[in-house]
Amino acid sequence: MADWLTGRITENRQWTPRLFSLKFHAPLGNFKAGQFVRIALEIDGEIVARPYSLVNSPDESEHEIFFNIVPEGPLTTRLASFRPGDEIMVADRTYGFLTLDEVPAVRHLWMLATGTGVGPFVSILKSQDAWQRFEKVVLVYSVRTAQELAYRHVIDDIGSRFHQQFSFVPLITREQQTGIINKRVTDAIKGGELEEQAGIRISADDSHVMMCGNSAMITDVSELLMQRNMRKHLRREPGHITTEKYH
Repeated sequence: MADWLTGRITENRQWTPRLFSLKFHAPLGNFKAGQFVRIALEIDGEIVARPYSLVNSPDESEHEIFFNIVPEGPLTTRLASFRPGDEIMVADRTYGFLTLDEVPAVRHLWMLATGTGVGPFVSILKSQDAWQRFEKVVLVYSVRTAQELAYRHVIDDIGSRFHQQFSFVPLITREQQTGIINKRVTDAIKGGELEEQAGIRISADDSHVMMCGNSAMITDVSELLMQRNMRKHLRREPGHITTEKYH
């Protein structure tokens, strides 16, 4: 059972009416880019905790989480109202296998995110390991509206520094945007637009796909990839598909 540390908020950023990120200081130990931590508050005499991926890289001293307000949820509405100096409870350890040390040797790394699922991939992209291991890294980031494309300043900076290795493919599903794919991830794979914009194909021969976000997207894309002879990655049986389970 994890113990609880005290975290102190340093910044609250509101991206849209429902999307927020919190930066905080906490004496959290070492973690791997892509992992998540449990955040909690005491509400009506009970500790209410939820898992949130860390957006910051392990080298950054400030921790950060990215979340959307869950209607009638007990935690997110309160977190969204926090200001610098407020305190939260932070588990003393991190969890998760959406990390690069779980990815077998391969040429191309694909990261498919919907909504706040981009968080762990931002952490991975900030770290050096991805750029030392893979010939090509592709971030696919699907949101409903252009306003929801958070962390563009970070993604654009990464693109400028690693432009030969990095491809960023944004998808917007509920707005028409020139030059951007206006389809869901599954439809963009079926139609070929996703791979055309990335400049490479998703192949069992040279690709590994990491996914985080909407469970329906993960299920549907996994089925498409299985049609290409790709399978879920397990330590005992290396494969091509890595997903995260928050528990």
